[in-house]
Amino acid sequence: MALDNAVLESLKGKLLAEKMRLEGELARFAKPTEIPGNYETQFSTIGTAPDENASEVEEYASNVALEGTLETELRDVNSALAKFDVGTYGICEKTGELIPIKRLEAYPAARTIVGA
Repeated sequence: MALDNAVLESLKGKLLAEKMRLEGELARFAKPTEIPGNYETQFSTIGTAPDENASEVEEYASNVALEGTLETELRDVNSALAKFDVGTYGICEKTGELIPIKRLEAYPAARTIVGA
């Protein structure tokens, strides 16, 4: 059973809101590169004392890890939004079956049915 337009619009709205949230989070510590959806973590300078340098390195390492996670989530959201344009949103990438609405409501960027 295909998704009706009201459900599709609701899910698309959730995806657009999530895209804005992810881009905002990334903008706090990273700059976008020339590749869409790719960011580069910025190294902040706190000071020159050894303890300040250690804090800078620790913050940078944490931000690099967070950047990777947020970029992956952003890629999934962008992929889901692109599927709206070609009419394949809500279709499992592995089985070709419709993804259950409850799964899409819980995670609108879902690419597969559970267990696929």
